[in-house]
Amino acid sequence: MIFVKNISKSFAERVVLDNISTSFEKGKTNLIIGQSGSGKTVLMKCCIGLLDPDGGEILYDNRPFSGISEKRKQDIRKEMGVLFQGGALFDSFTVEQNVMFPLNMFTDLSNEEKLERVNFCLKRVNLVNVNNLYPSEISGGMMKRVAIARAISNSPSYLFCDEPNSGLDPKTAEVIDELISEITQEYNITTVINTHDMNSVLQIGQRITFLYNGRLWWEGDKNTILDTDNPELRDFVFSTELTRRIIK
Repeated sequence: MIFVKNISKSFAERVVLDNISTSFEKGKTNLIIGQSGSGKTVLMKCCIGLLDPDGGEILYDNRPFSGISEKRKQDIRKEMGVLFQGGALFDSFTVEQNVMFPLNMFTDLSNEEKLERVNFCLKRVNLVNVNNLYPSEISGGMMKRVAIARAISNSPSYLFCDEPNSGLDPKTAEVIDELISEITQEYNITTVINTHDMNSVLQIGQRITFLYNGRLWWEGDKNTILDTDNPELRDFVFSTELTRRIIK
């Protein structure tokens, strides 16, 4: 479980996160939603250590992550998997080399053990016979699945996904959502997902945090979000044609 306590972050005089307190539960898909500029990406970057908050603290299963030495941060980072927006695969690496990258960085496994783990993760995301292909030789949906395989290759306790459906068609996006949800439950991972995709929210949103102008504005789940009387959240939820079609 991840606890976020009174996190604030500003750039120059602009307050991006204003005293945010929330938690992300183990074994659940925890979604952060909000309009562009709401602070959700900055919050995720603070959680994984790409940015340092100006105030507050972040705890990983009661272990402090903010305000500690880089070595102690690195120990916790070894337990994280990250799915970056767009996949962020290395173009000059094969699929196999991309998935093996975290294992090379963070483990002392033998080459045979690493290859066994790579093949296991690729099979888990329903990819076979792709080890020697390069990212330019596979589709966008396959690239996302390779990125997921890489993110789980080190058996993370915490999985962060930044706009996992960005650039995908609706059908492929649904496949990626289901895959992330299945992996979360199967391995009991604390999964945190940044998204503005209401289809994802209504399909896999077990716990939802809505940010508005850098503040925590609402928390709930996919079963309660459509009944909210929060005006800003209603504007966000019902602003897409997709949502209007789903609830008809």
